[in-house]
Amino acid sequence: MTALAIESTGRTGFPSAPFTVDDLLTFPDDGNRYELFNGSLLVSPAPTPRHQRVITRLLLVLQTAAPPGLECLTTVNVRSSNENLFIPDLVVVPEAVSEGVDLMYAPSDLLLAVEVVSPSSKTHDRATKVAAYAEAGIPVYWRVEPMEGPTVYVYELDGNSYAGPVAHKAGAALSSASPFPVTFDPADLMRLRG
Repeated sequence: MTALAIESTGRTGFPSAPFTVDDLLTFPDDGNRYELFNGSLLVSPAPTPRHQRVITRLLLVLQTAAPPGLECLTTVNVRSSNENLFIPDLVVVPEAVSEGVDLMYAPSDLLLAVEVVSPSSKTHDRATKVAAYAEAGIPVYWRVEPMEGPTVYVYELDGNSYAGPVAHKAGAALSSASPFPVTFDPADLMRLRG
């Protein structure tokens, strides 16, 4: 199954494009991930086991390195406008901010957003989200490409756009100072536990 951009549903009584975040809140809880980009709906299937493995391994790496007061969360809602709602695979946020969030974070709450690329999301993760996250002011974006060993591409905000990316390939240590110091081999994100 691949991600599907929906311009209009054509169903009676159902919202049609351009969609808003309020429209999105009326959608069924059917196991799909619904995101909005400039009012267009992006529907993605549930992540594959490989995708989940990478997210889980990276979550553990980041959570272990995170200083007190920061936490790492998966698949949270990030609302940048009434026509834009993103669901990054993983984020780093201040714990104090999380205490006040019920359903949606603001982009200014995020210190890091991470997307793990899958066949159904590659166009959006490599282009659409790079531009959208930079425009929303998210200071650091990591794009993880599992099929490249994996490789982690690090983007850092420079004004209104991201500098880079800097590619960190499997077999060599990725050392990052932002949003906090962390060092790991991207290969560890794909290793089996056994």
